[in-house]
Amino acid sequence: MKICVVTGTRAEYGLLRWVMEGIKNSASLELQVLATGMHLSPEFGMTVDCIEADGFRVDRRVEMLLSSDTAVGVAKSTGLATISIADALHDLAPDLLLLLGDRYELLASSIAALIAKIPIAHLHGGEKTEGAFDEAIRHSITKMSHLHFVAAEEYRKRVIQLGENPQRVFNVGGMGIDNIKKLTLLNRTALENELNYELKKQNFLITFHPVTLENSTSEEQMGELLDSLGKFEDCGLIFTMPNSDTGGRILLKMIEEFCYNHKNAISFTSLGQLKYLSCLNHVNMVIGNSSSGLLEVPTFKIPTINIGDRQKGRLKAKSVIDCLPTSQIITASILKGLSDDFKEVLNDTINPYGEGGASQKIIQTLESIELTDIIKKKFYDIEFR
Repeated sequence: MKICVVTGTRAEYGLLRWVMEGIKNSASLELQVLATGMHLSPEFGMTVDCIEADGFRVDRRVEMLLSSDTAVGVAKSTGLATISIADALHDLAPDLLLLLGDRYELLASSIAALIAKIPIAHLHGGEKTEGAFDEAIRHSITKMSHLHFVAAEEYRKRVIQLGENPQRVFNVGGMGIDNIKKLTLLNRTALENELNYELKKQNFLITFHPVTLENSTSEEQMGELLDSLGKFEDCGLIFTMPNSDTGGRILLKMIEEFCYNHKNAISFTSLGQLKYLSCLNHVNMVIGNSSSGLLEVPTFKIPTINIGDRQKGRLKAKSVIDCLPTSQIITASILKGLSDDFKEVLNDTINPYGEGGASQKIIQTLESIELTDIIKKKFYDIEFR
């Protein structure tokens, strides 16, 4: 069975890596890789090179990003992606398309596959992120998909609530934990050499993505965050750049200017999975609004300062501190995360997304699943009480 994996971002590829490895090494599965989106943009680190460096052949490169992060620009990029991915799927003729998450290039992929009658396997469905339009995209992809691999029981129930057959919804746990278990992380000295940056006594890892559905703008929220971080002059501040969502480019400029004016701060277009996870192993906390702060960081038993509503609705460990996007509240939340009292909370933290093994469970299911007549779906009705 030929399985085409579509990937558009560094973060999503990091989650997909071990599934791709499993498909590649399977006797009954054949891997195809379609790289698109930020992977092909020098502005976002040209991370398609990371995929190839890990030993994967990229079968198709699909350019789709316009040089615009306005609502019109993102909508047009989605349309261009639909056109171009339709051509690629026609050439590759996969038996199954595999998608992870909720980005607009994946929505384009699912539309193209649906019309081409190519079954879709969707990973990390059923989750809620009420502060971003990713929420609607994720549920839309669910309705176009035929197999579902979810990260928690609550998410399995929600996918079924959307009308999907329970026999095709599999709770495998969170994908990111596999990376933590499988990779040999860098020690402090090796990490400093890789970053070309000397870690301080206390260090923060910051990732703040555009907020596409919140009342205040991304620029306003980033301004509040940077105002707060400017007060921590003795701490190391390591930024990873935001993604290509609406309004993302102004955030890049703000981070670059902040790092220029604060010698304790440094930024990276893309750290890659090894350096990113190694940072998590050595920093004191993670700050921002990235899903990684909820899905992966709790495994390291360090605080996550989760700003705003971008991740509202997702399952959260005790180590996650939710806060409003104002400088004063962000500062108070950081101080809370560094406090001795909160260390007791961290010691008891359990990651709600499991302890690893998701990739292997997915491969085992893909090797045994029967795709005959899977295209015609029946809406699964649940009983109302």
